[in-house]
Amino acid sequence: MPRQEVIRKARQDKRAGKSASTQAGEFVKDQIDKIRKGRHGARSTKQAIAIGLSEARRAGVDLPPPRKGRTKKSTRRSAKYAYEAGQGKRTPKRRPKVSRAVENVLKKEPRSTASRKALSKQAKSAATRRSAASRSAAARKASRTKGAKARSAAAKKAARTRARRRS
Repeated sequence: MPRQEVIRKARQDKRAGKSASTQAGEFVKDQIDKIRKGRHGARSTKQAIAIGLSEARRAGVDLPPPRKGRTKKSTRRSAKYAYEAGQGKRTPKRRPKVSRAVENVLKKEPRSTASRKALSKQAKSAATRRSAASRSAAARKASRTKGAKARSAAAKKAARTRARRRS
C-alpha cells in the first residue's frame, strides 16, 4: 500500500501536466526507498520497478498495461488487473494470505538491487533499447513541463557532471 505522500506527489505531477510514467515514477522511487531502508528486497531492479508500476496503476495513475509482444502474457494480465482496479472498473479482492506470503518472500530477497550501481545499469540498458528520436522527444517534453526553477537546477547539475567527467 503506497503512502499518502506518494499519492499526493503523483497527483501534483498530473496537475503539472507531466506524463503518466512520470507520475508512476513517484511510486517506483518509493519502492526503491523501501528496499534501501531494508523493509524488503527484490530479485532484480526490474522487479522493484515492476512493483512500483503496479502500485501506481492500483492508485489510479493512467498507465495502461504493456502491449502484446512487449512482455509475458502473465505480466500483461497482472498489469491489466491493477489498471482496472485503479480505474474503478473492478473491486480488488483482499487476499491476506497471499499478501503475507509475498511480503515474506520479498523480505528474503537482496537489497543490492536498489543500489546506485544497479539502478544506473538498468537505466542505461533501458535507454539503449529506445531510439535516439524517442529519447530526444522525451527530453523535449520534460523540458516543457519542468518549470524555470527545476530547469535551472537541472542545468546546474548537468554542468557539474560534465565538469566531473572532464577531470
